[in-house]
Amino acid sequence: GTGKNRPFFTIIIMSICTGFMLASIAVNGWTVEAFSVNPMIGPSADTLVALGAKESLLIVKYGEVWRILSAMVLHAGFVHFALNMLAMWFVGSAIEKSHGFASSMLLFIAPAIGGTILSAIFLPEMISVGASGGIFGLIGACVADICLNWGLLFNNFVNGDNKHKHTFVLFALLLDVIVNSVIGLTPFVDNFTHLGGMIFGFLCGTSTMQRISTDMFESNSEITWWSSTKKNTLRFIGIIISLTAMCISFFILMRGDGMTTPCNACKAISCVTFPPWASQDDKWWYCDDCGSVTAEARINPDTLLFDQVSLQCPTGDLHTMPIQDGMSSDKEWLEGKLPTWCRLHC
Repeated sequence: GTGKNRPFFTIIIMSICTGFMLASIAVNGWTVEAFSVNPMIGPSADTLVALGAKESLLIVKYGEVWRILSAMVLHAGFVHFALNMLAMWFVGSAIEKSHGFASSMLLFIAPAIGGTILSAIFLPEMISVGASGGIFGLIGACVADICLNWGLLFNNFVNGDNKHKHTFVLFALLLDVIVNSVIGLTPFVDNFTHLGGMIFGFLCGTSTMQRISTDMFESNSEITWWSSTKKNTLRFIGIIISLTAMCISFFILMRGDGMTTPCNACKAISCVTFPPWASQDDKWWYCDDCGSVTAEARINPDTLLFDQVSLQCPTGDLHTMPIQDGMSSDKEWLEGKLPTWCRLHC
């Protein structure tokens, strides 16, 4: 499209995300982490946190509320970035061309914020990033659009053979949800942001997506006061519910300690150590912070080998343990053992 029909907001968001993707690799020393640390082929957790990833403790205890916004333009790695930008272009540009810049901006930003707040409440121990919350918001708005106009979209008289195109759109949206939900089981990407984004996007979509009028198919006698009132109520109720829920969620988040979750089992739907059949030392990736654990080691003055290590656990606790088997003076060997010891003792 040209002029006002160009997807300017979509282009702006994609440009910002691209800039931050390059910045994260630059801050990480122009390298990517091992697959076991970050399977999305991207930077370390420390780099993502430094650039603005969602970390509940920093939001609540240190007042870094801006992380709720900054997390939406960061990505875990090149795989995460490519999938999100592909979805953003096809879904985001289609919505913006049909409903305009303002609606597209609302349907992306509000669900992204709402999803990140829910993630911060239910998964406080997990660092997460991504535009997925906003993209799921756009998908939720598409679902709202389909629900509002179902009778016309799949009407033989109105669409004829074109209704098969709408079926394909539904299939494409479902496929995108499935793919991103699988990605959400890896480190630094979480399905609570996805789920929250889709719910908020659906609610906002009921208010911003225009319901195609069926008045042309009805006589004036069939347009009642009740149908007019119902239409106007639906036009605003979704966004009111969304904003109210976001305010309540934010209040709950800031009243907490940034470390305790109300649902201990919720982590299972957002990150899964994989594969389950591999031994603890041979997993493809892990769902903990042990990959960046630090420690202080003691050298035995007689053997000149490391014989004791004090682990600084991700929880903040200090665990001191003797090194009994395979003692070495190699610092790289010691650093390579830290994640394993962390998972055993922290």
